[in-house]
Amino acid sequence: MKVLLVGGGAREHALALGLQADPEVTEIHCAPGNAGIAEIATIHPVSVSDNAAIVELARQLNVDLVVVGPELPLVNGIADELRAAGFATFGPSKAAAQLEGSKNFAKEVMHDAGVATARSATCTNRIQIEKALDEFGAPYVVKDDGLAGGKGVVVTDDRDIALAHALSCTTVVIEEFLDGPEISLFGISDGKTIIAMEPAQDFKRAFNGDEGPNTGGMGAYSPLPWAPSDIIEQTRHDVLAPMIAEMAARGTPFVGLLYAGLSLTDHGVRVIEFNARFGDPETQVLVPRLKTPLGMLLYKAATRNLDGVKLEWRKESAVTVVLAAKGYPSDPQTVGTISTMPAIPDTHVFYAGGGRILSITGIGEDLTEARDRAYRGISQIVLDGSFYRTDIALNASVAEKGN
Repeated sequence: MKVLLVGGGAREHALALGLQADPEVTEIHCAPGNAGIAEIATIHPVSVSDNAAIVELARQLNVDLVVVGPELPLVNGIADELRAAGFATFGPSKAAAQLEGSKNFAKEVMHDAGVATARSATCTNRIQIEKALDEFGAPYVVKDDGLAGGKGVVVTDDRDIALAHALSCTTVVIEEFLDGPEISLFGISDGKTIIAMEPAQDFKRAFNGDEGPNTGGMGAYSPLPWAPSDIIEQTRHDVLAPMIAEMAARGTPFVGLLYAGLSLTDHGVRVIEFNARFGDPETQVLVPRLKTPLGMLLYKAATRNLDGVKLEWRKESAVTVVLAAKGYPSDPQTVGTISTMPAIPDTHVFYAGGGRILSITGIGEDLTEARDRAYRGISQIVLDGSFYRTDIALNASVAEKGN
């Protein structure tokens, strides 16, 4: 099977690694790819925002499957154009990708599907914004309605900061704060069936101690020893399956990866957000743990044939730590050359791009060993630029409470 992977970040590097491990995958092509992906795939200098060029590349290569990594091309309708050209495509249509492209749309679908989420208000002017901030109170949760690269959400006790962020958005969703540990749980769907993956937890804040601005993600780990034993099936039954059924009922079936960001509150599981693609950095811990061959799994989803498929997982734990450029996320500074990369058993170095430079994933018998391997890998990277990282403190309180 010949696969075209669209994207060029650490998420796509991890997906490429998973595809390479599938014996059914004979060729991997990636557009645009990166230096790390180039070691295991043929890369092509095609922009993820150029739908026509992506479709033409798929034609030239005569691929059997296209896997779309980032959200931008999905929201731009690349999956529709690829399917119209006859290519099996893992990724939702433009209409279905609005679950990520518009938080207000996601709220409407959740309401119709009976999926529990935070109370919210969608606002387009200052009067509406101030009313919503006063209604829900602090901590204020303010979300840009559209795509913002994982950085469109502000959670703060400072009303002035919340107001300023809301006013900077054309349309903004303001909602009640959900108090509870957060997890990410992905589902792979063929439009009618959805299979839940194991959960992961990521860390959004830029600095140590869960401080600083929200980012696209500074680290993640899986599995979650503290999570309820039934969280996978509960989320599939109460969240993922109803959303897939509702999207199908609307005539816009969701084929691809449905990412549910969840809060485990005292009142039960509540949805924080949906994304329409694999998450970054969660993919960097989930793909290395997945025993089921990735290529055929995604192909079966793309060709609407997931009935009877069950996922198998390795028992090992995985921890990824992100190295980001100084000043990330608001003003990342250009770094110098990375001259030495580590070669440590059970450690993967995934190349990223932009403000997040590398994701280093350690695999171990438990989370502590996995984390230690990730940091050992970091210690062997030699560069002449400046990085910072978020420490993932997997202490007793984290293991017990997921904080």
